[in-house]
Amino acid sequence: MRDDFENRWREVGEFIREQRRIGHLSLRKLSEMAGVSNPYLSQIERGLRRPSADILQQIARALRISAETLYVRAGILDEADEIDVVSAILRDPELTEEQKHTLVRVYESFRNENDAARGRIRAESAAAEKR
Repeated sequence: MRDDFENRWREVGEFIREQRRIGHLSLRKLSEMAGVSNPYLSQIERGLRRPSADILQQIARALRISAETLYVRAGILDEADEIDVVSAILRDPELTEEQKHTLVRVYESFRNENDAARGRIRAESAAAEKR
């Protein structure tokens, strides 16, 4: 159980690092934007610290991602509580069918683009570790 908890925080840190790299932000720049110290953010990224929900929210805001994403990864929020964006778009009565489908296509293209960027970063990290 303790190992699962520690692994979860390590994964949160790795996710924050990935998002920082996708955003082309240095550790120092993200720490300034989030209002946390550089060493503290480094420790979070390495899974050595367990930030509060408030700190996760500050980091999420600086990364321009939803705080809920970090809360789910940290175990603060259940994944089932996360909003299904596509379903929400398709249920919106204020949008035309064409607008709904356009929004879904744009949303999915952004998700695919981010997935590809995360894959590149993982590959670069793995290659750097082998050196």
